[in-house]
Amino acid sequence: MRMLILTGGVLTLAGCAGFGMPVPDPTQAWIDLNPRQQDTALQALEVDNQANQDQRYFEVQPGSHELTVRYQFPVAATNIGPDAEPLWRDCQLNVKFKDFNAGQRYQLQAGSIGFRPWARLYDEQRNVVGQGIPAGCQRT
Repeated sequence: MRMLILTGGVLTLAGCAGFGMPVPDPTQAWIDLNPRQQDTALQALEVDNQANQDQRYFEVQPGSHELTVRYQFPVAATNIGPDAEPLWRDCQLNVKFKDFNAGQRYQLQAGSIGFRPWARLYDEQRNVVGQGIPAGCQRT
């Protein structure tokens, strides 16, 4: 039985390893996702209120777009109370940018300060070109 479980696990990992990131389309803008803190998750949810195909990145036509991301993070016990356990938050943030350029790579970073999430969109020169606006959070 152990061998069957081990074999299944190895096959699953091999399948995931073969599913890498696609090559960016030079006619579109590419947005990488980068959570700033460990033990967090950042996912690409929507572009202009339409579901995004892949939660690992955004790829959009040049022009103006609104991106919606999901950011999950723990709130440390030091921000809650002396004997509290960490509290997990599940938040959505919207980031608007009106000048995405074809062939350009952008980076969307997210983090938190206490209970409050934040997100920033950077261009290739590391200039901040967009800020996230919280669109709701819940405890998980």
